[in-house]
Amino acid sequence: MDQVQKMLQFVSTCGDPKKLRQIAKNADERNVPELAQAARLKLYSILPGEQPGTIEYAVWQSIFALEDVLKQERGKTILLSRTRQKIGRQGVTQCVADLVQGPASEGFRMLQEREMLHLSFEAIALQFPEKFDAPVLAAASSRLKDVGYSVG
Repeated sequence: MDQVQKMLQFVSTCGDPKKLRQIAKNADERNVPELAQAARLKLYSILPGEQPGTIEYAVWQSIFALEDVLKQERGKTILLSRTRQKIGRQGVTQCVADLVQGPASEGFRMLQEREMLHLSFEAIALQFPEKFDAPVLAAASSRLKDVGYSVG
């Protein structure tokens, strides 16, 4: 087993955000995008404090992913303050519904560029169809299909 495979195996079981961030950083520096992506996706899966399998978990996973992408691009921590505030005021379901029904966000495009549309609010809406009405689900499905993302 080569070093990258060993690291991918380690990443799959790692629960330490600091180690995962370091692995992603090192992988970027060594031009090993597969390992960097795996470390980041694992990081995003362990950061949310909510119960896995819930819409709250999925939304916070998406937020952490976007904030990390922004940090990579801009070299400093950028919080999605407006999204966080909206969640605080109206809850995750209404926040997702509003963003999905509006124009495609910068976050959607950023996730698309990084092949992480499974973390988009559009994908989250389709993952939890019982939480949304038909127009929200139609908008989510349409946006994802428009960019060639396969919706179940």
